[in-house]
Amino acid sequence: MSRKKKRKTTTGSNAGLKDKVLHLFKKDPKLALNHKQVCSRLKITNAIAKGQAMAALTELTSQGIINHDSRGKFRMDLPTSYITGKLDGTTRGSAYLVSPDMEDDVFIHQKNMGHAFPGDKVKVNITSSGKKMEGEVVEVIERAKKHFVGVLDVSSKYAFLITDDQKIKVDFFIPLDKLNGGKKGQKAVVKMLDWPAEAKSPYGEIVEILGNPGENDAEIHAILWEFDLPYEFPAHVEDYAASIPMELDEKEIAKRRDMRNVTTLTIDPFDAKDFDDALSIQQLDNGNWEIGIHIADVTHYVQPGDIIDKEAVKRATSVYLVDRVVPMLPEKLSNGVCSLRPNEDKYTFSAVFQMDDNADIVGSWFGRTAIHSDRRFTYEEAQEIIEGGEGDFKEEILTFDRLAKQLRERRYKKGAINFGKKEVKFELDEDAKPIGVYFKEGKDSNHLIEEFMLLANKKVTEFVSKGRDKKDRTFVFRVHDNPDPDKFQVFSQFVRKLGFGVKSADNGAKISRALNTLMTDIKGTKEQEMIETLAIRTMAKAIYDVENVGHYGLAFDHYSHFTSPIRRYPDVMVHRLLQHYLDGKKSPSKDFYAELCEHSSAREKLAADAERASIKFKQVEFMADRVGEEFDAVISGVSAYGIYAEVEETRCEGMVRLSEIDHDHFVHDDENYCVVGTRTGEKLTFGDRIRVKLKHADLLKKQLDFSFVERLEDE
Repeated sequence: MSRKKKRKTTTGSNAGLKDKVLHLFKKDPKLALNHKQVCSRLKITNAIAKGQAMAALTELTSQGIINHDSRGKFRMDLPTSYITGKLDGTTRGSAYLVSPDMEDDVFIHQKNMGHAFPGDKVKVNITSSGKKMEGEVVEVIERAKKHFVGVLDVSSKYAFLITDDQKIKVDFFIPLDKLNGGKKGQKAVVKMLDWPAEAKSPYGEIVEILGNPGENDAEIHAILWEFDLPYEFPAHVEDYAASIPMELDEKEIAKRRDMRNVTTLTIDPFDAKDFDDALSIQQLDNGNWEIGIHIADVTHYVQPGDIIDKEAVKRATSVYLVDRVVPMLPEKLSNGVCSLRPNEDKYTFSAVFQMDDNADIVGSWFGRTAIHSDRRFTYEEAQEIIEGGEGDFKEEILTFDRLAKQLRERRYKKGAINFGKKEVKFELDEDAKPIGVYFKEGKDSNHLIEEFMLLANKKVTEFVSKGRDKKDRTFVFRVHDNPDPDKFQVFSQFVRKLGFGVKSADNGAKISRALNTLMTDIKGTKEQEMIETLAIRTMAKAIYDVENVGHYGLAFDHYSHFTSPIRRYPDVMVHRLLQHYLDGKKSPSKDFYAELCEHSSAREKLAADAERASIKFKQVEFMADRVGEEFDAVISGVSAYGIYAEVEETRCEGMVRLSEIDHDHFVHDDENYCVVGTRTGEKLTFGDRIRVKLKHADLLKKQLDFSFVERLEDE
């Protein structure tokens, strides 16, 4: 009697089936399936094959490759890998974990944010490690901030604060007894108190009422709160500053190089109140020039760890908003004791150079001095002398200008990059309402000061750290790393499509030469501002660090910030370290300064973001009365949602949404920085001139919305 043949299954051997089951889960490590669902996915229908599938699942579970939970679900046994880092939020409510331990950022979906906010330091569990690494927040290690700004929504039983931050998708629950006088519709500051595990919203208490949305002070104070920038000094700090004497001590002057009899000038913006740098000049018997670069000696008054120093460390920088300055130091110091005001004796820390007529340095000296400023010039006054050759101290101004131009030319020949972007400024009325816009562009008088400040920063750093016996000294460097060659390659390809030649480059020196040639070629073209903007985006960001990698943009191997201790804490550190080495002391530990460098870099970024937010608010406020008007504009950016248009006469930027351009359906071409019409093939790209109509000015979101009118022919 012949044996019956075994019925074959469509899944083959059990080993082959086990591989198929494993492959199913590996494709999506987050997949959770029961036995029936596994069979359904693998199209297993007969009873024998279903039994083999169960056997495969059991074997994989026993091997620890997959897990079997109490609900009968199987899933990949992903090793629990926790990564710590900071959350970089998006306007959709999701975030990316940025961690020094990871090459790529980890995506955190909004539903996996837990109780974390953008900026928080968190612990994240990696849930998927495919093409796009994903994770979920399992712990908030440190809050980035405890205070949040928003608008109050008050009812008879409870209240909520709806935050201004579009990256935060939860509202704060405010018990009525924690409102502290806040009323519906007011802009206020909430302090986060708690966020219970079972609660959908964090609990908070109102700590300050800012005013009504759209009001200048309310919006500017909201910006300061948003970026954690205190606009008042604690009373004990002000009291301590008030006790500092204005008068100089002759015994202290005797310890310094007395340069009060040397002609000394300051050149600053017309609205400056703190003068932290001055220039002195005298011709020596050998015909050379002695140029003194004198910087306010803040460290004479602010000692490490004292009351003012602790506050200055926290702030790390002054912040320059459109209508006010939030200083790093109390006014008694920044505008009084330390400020190099005309006709007053002052303590300074100086870099003094002997130069010949070709601006070659033949000698240098660094140390503490006393000076007397003979005259305060605005940039405009100094420029009139440079252009007209007449005025107070004309010989001194013209000599400074001549030497500075030679320094500048030499710097560019060595590879420094020349970006000459215009700065937008607002003319404000007595209520801080913008009534006009003007553009600030650097002229010879600005460049004069810039060159001598760069010289001092460079030479101080070389003095401290250049040479075999000095290279390991602890110091605070201002570093700017080389551009990423891959980013530059992408930029170069785009620029060539616009018709501009730019040489290929694979290292810092070649890239800087290529960029400088390009900057010369594009001057005066419609693409100039757009290309300059894109070029800047290819560059690394300058930061403070104890490790020196040089300053690429300036083409300096050694560079620090020495010239603005009234408004930058790193300059205070540089002054202290310079004096430390002048006194012949050994190099201190790097760890202390490394931490301060990281903090100062972070605070600098916050200040820059706040300054941009205040400019954006004033731009929207300035345009709010012009809704319905048409403007000539330049395309300043493109995205998947729309094109950004910058009004030519005001430099105010807003968006034209792609969905609202009627004459064609446009889609985003990311690679070529443009949007393309699917019907006509029309391209709209950076630098194109268009006419737009202002539809809406939203003061709360600081946004302008335009509608597209027509494309303009190039002038």
